[in-house]
Amino acid sequence: MSYKGKIDDMRGELRVMSKLIPDAMQGFGVLSKAVKENGPLDVKAKEFVALGMAVVLRCEPCINFHVEALMKAGATREELGDVLAMAIQMGGGPGVMYAGHALACWDELAAAQA
Repeated sequence: MSYKGKIDDMRGELRVMSKLIPDAMQGFGVLSKAVKENGPLDVKAKEFVALGMAVVLRCEPCINFHVEALMKAGATREELGDVLAMAIQMGGGPGVMYAGHALACWDELAAAQA
């Protein structure tokens, strides 16, 4: 399955879960918005932090969402590589594997935009 397909499938799963537990999901949405819109770091920097954490925590759906958000925030492939290198340093071998997912997701989404 493509990364775009994985993102779309995950969004579908989240919509179903939102119907089951709307208050919890709405609360998570409020938290997400609050942390992105406040503080001294811009959205791109915060998304890079989130992506690095997603790689080290081995959360592929999180990686996909944060790669997509980084593209919308104006990140470059070179910046992505720098963050992935740091995630690899912090995450070791498993970080290498999930960093590969992040880069492949970026390349697929970028090709679709071209």
